[in-house]
Amino acid sequence: MYNIFLILLLQIILVPVLSLRIIFVVKNMTILASAFGFLEALVHIFGLSIVLSGEQSMAEMLTYAIGFGAGIYIGGYIENKLALGYTTLTVNLLTRNTALISTLRNEGFGVTVFEGMGKDSSRYQLQILTKRSMENKLIHMIEEYEPHAFIISYEPRKFKGGYLLKGMKTKPTKHRTL
Repeated sequence: MYNIFLILLLQIILVPVLSLRIIFVVKNMTILASAFGFLEALVHIFGLSIVLSGEQSMAEMLTYAIGFGAGIYIGGYIENKLALGYTTLTVNLLTRNTALISTLRNEGFGVTVFEGMGKDSSRYQLQILTKRSMENKLIHMIEEYEPHAFIISYEPRKFKGGYLLKGMKTKPTKHRTL
């Protein structure tokens, strides 16, 4: 019974560490990625040595797999809470909603507005770069003004220049232009 508990615990530790290592590699944070890689290897070896030593019981192997699945869930939860990096939102609107644009800018978001031609009429597109930790707040603000807006969110790998308030405060700030 002790082995089963230990295997579950090791897997619940291993998989979030694995997830964080991959995230830090993608974000080019190599020192943190290396530290998590070391920890990952250490935990992995301990877990496998328990499962593969002596007689492999079905309960131990099943616990190993259950712990792996639970670890994926926990790793995803941790990653969402950390919300490292930035996200870009592309927001498509039928009208130029100046109230929304002003509100977003007053809240410290850099908003670039494009006008384009759709099938039947002109459309407006907002492009907004923000910290990932602010993405949900930003989407809620957009939905308040434009409940039917078409919103696409993606994570840029690199960017340079432009308008991005340091720290992107949650309270209203004065708008700066480029």
